Amino acid sequence: MHFIYNCSVYIAGFFLKILALFSPKLKLFVTGRKHVFNTLNAGVSKEAPVIWIHTASLGEFEQGLPVIEALKEQYINYQILVTFFSPSGYEVKKNATAADLITYLPIDTKHNAAEFIKIVHPALVIFVKYEIWPNYLKELEKGKIPTLLISAIFSKRQIFFKGYGSFMRKSLSAFSHFFVQDQNSKDLLRSLDLENSTISGDTRFDRVLKILEQDNTLDFMEKFKQDQHCFVAGSSWPEDEAIIVDYINTTNASLKFVFAPHTIKKEAIQKLASSIQKRTILYSELAHKNPSDYEVLIIDTIGILTKVYRYADVAYVGGGFATGLHNTLEPAVFGIPVLIGPKYAGFKEAEDLVTLKGVISISDQKSFTLALDQLISSPKYYEETGKINTRYITERKGATGLIMDYIKTLL
Repeated sequence: MHFIYNCSVYIAGFFLKILALFSPKLKLFVTGRKHVFNTLNAGVSKEAPVIWIHTASLGEFEQGLPVIEALKEQYINYQILVTFFSPSGYEVKKNATAADLITYLPIDTKHNAAEFIKIVHPALVIFVKYEIWPNYLKELEKGKIPTLLISAIFSKRQIFFKGYGSFMRKSLSAFSHFFVQDQNSKDLLRSLDLENSTISGDTRFDRVLKILEQDNTLDFMEKFKQDQHCFVAGSSWPEDEAIIVDYINTTNASLKFVFAPHTIKKEAIQKLASSIQKRTILYSELAHKNPSDYEVLIIDTIGILTKVYRYADVAYVGGGFATGLHNTLEPAVFGIPVLIGPKYAGFKEAEDLVTLKGVISISDQKSFTLALDQLISSPKYYEETGKINTRYITERKGATGLIMDYIKTLL
């Protein structure tokens, strides 16, 4: 199986180079890896020991960030290296100050893994959530390097628990310890005779709670919202926007509306703006206009959505009608009701909060209108719904502390 896996990786690498000629994202994936070893040779410290954290993409980086920040603060004599698999993570966070060095992870070939470990020679390795790369793990195990998997979540659907998954199951033995999100994950690992796990929960709860400690003030939002209620649609897709725009165009409710679309390409923004019949302004136009004169604001930039959520009385998180639900915890941490689309299976916090009724799943225009109108018209229902989200998040903090306590036994 190892031979078949390695052949598959080389074949995939070959075809990726061809496909990259036609896909900008795949081009970043391929070209971004060309100089990784040169970057590592130049950037990895020859004196300071290295702690290596690997994340798949942006979501996993944010998930691992509380641990990364804690490591940087507590282990000042160590160099922090972060690697990404996906361009959507690396391109956004390549200049982040949380780490000393940020690169792509070379594709998981035997040569790449051996060369990478030889250059980095990490004192500790942390993989976040799902990342299982057999050749890298084999090299780490061979070098007896402590390796952790944090915020991990397992299900019976995964290859490790299938009859044909023996090769991938073997890779799990390279981990020194697993920090899992729930009892089910711990039980599944036990079914493979892996007893080295701790139920720590998800570090994302620590991450979002830190949002409340930062300055979330936005002058333009203060002027736009004034003393009115505000509805914020974050990371919205066209499928989400069609439902919300229809509500905006027909409602008599005294509400301000904010869109922070997932795609901020000019054509998409213009199409959204032209579909709205109420006074609408773009973030890029705010310098020359008074925000309070408008009923709808479209955020045509990135990086400020978390702070925008602070001004929401009700939030909608996009992706539940399209490619996949976005982060529901970022608005929920502000103690407000959150609406989402119907496709949220596999997103644990969304599943939990829909069951608890702090997050409301809508399936069409009618259910959206009913849910939002009910929240607006019933202060008691509104308050109780928001409190569910606050309670859910605060009860699940502390994963970072458990992980850091364990790391103290290793370094």
